[in-house]
Amino acid sequence: MGRSRWIVLPIVITIMFLCACSSSGREAQENAFKAAEKEFQSGQEKPNRHNKHIEYYLPFGFEKDKETPNNILLKNGSKKYILFYNSHEKPESKVVYESSFQQLKKWDLNKTFEKDGKFGYMLSKEQKDGVYQVVVGIGGIKVTTETSSPESDAPIMMKIAHSASIK
Repeated sequence: MGRSRWIVLPIVITIMFLCACSSSGREAQENAFKAAEKEFQSGQEKPNRHNKHIEYYLPFGFEKDKETPNNILLKNGSKKYILFYNSHEKPESKVVYESSFQQLKKWDLNKTFEKDGKFGYMLSKEQKDGVYQVVVGIGGIKVTTETSSPESDAPIMMKIAHSASIK
């Protein structure tokens, strides 16, 4: 009888750990959304970078890694981000959101918001081992990354997306 307790105990502990992780994952995504929405509702940063199609703000520590048509690859240390822009879509457009939404069968978090004629959104999906795919955007502009800290990345990503404007 005592031996079976030692077999069951690790199983119970593992199940409790997995349940705690999944709820904290949802909580992290919700907190990330709240932070991104707050950034969306706040003032727009003045752009400090540009190319012939778009101007945008890069926070301290961020740098442009590479440019391809409609994409600017950004990095901050070892973290990578993609700033995508569709010059045919306005800030109120839902085209890029709908296209992004359809890329996965099921997102863990799918939230939208509007202010002053701008359509904003955040999509998030836990990939594996606490790493999340996070997409935030406004109209025809979106920023995407994979991160283990969506709560800190999502508002910065929204700050970049919110600052961006097509020329």
